[in-house]
Amino acid sequence: MIERRPDIRAAEQKLISANFQVGVAKAAFFPRITLTGLLGFESAQLTNLFSGSRSIWAFVPQLTQPIFTGGRLKNNVRFTQAQREFFITDYQKTVQGAFRDVSDALIAYQKVKEVRVQRELLVNTVRDRSRLAYLRYNGGVATLLDALDADRDLFDAERSLAAARRDELLSVVQLYKALGGGWQT
Repeated sequence: MIERRPDIRAAEQKLISANFQVGVAKAAFFPRITLTGLLGFESAQLTNLFSGSRSIWAFVPQLTQPIFTGGRLKNNVRFTQAQREFFITDYQKTVQGAFRDVSDALIAYQKVKEVRVQRELLVNTVRDRSRLAYLRYNGGVATLLDALDADRDLFDAERSLAAARRDELLSVVQLYKALGGGWQT
């Protein structure tokens, strides 16, 4: 799935292009063959243009070979090979960065999930405390202020749990992003 990340695809395409450029630079050492041809009509007068004797044709093959280029061709090959090595290194760094992003996202998700679980336990505990505070108030043992304090603590714990759930969903989104998006092919 990491191969689908846009940054990895871009680095891979740069590497493929660099490989082709090396081939093009090496091909410059070989002779070039060009074939040209001409078929048409020639006449000094317009009335005689399409008569049979006025047709002409020509076929001209050419062979050209670089003789002296002052080391330009060799240096061009070296340059394209150096570019390819640069793009190989860039591709490796991009892949390593992608794995680091995925690893970081997985660790963050695990930590946020643990926080959410702990906050759920806290909400359950504070909910029991609030229920017991109202039982004590109804029994005449505690004041209404104690029950309202327990409600306030319950509200704070539920708000904290909602934030932990939000953070967990955001960490899932970050993991999804680190993996390169969707799983469809």
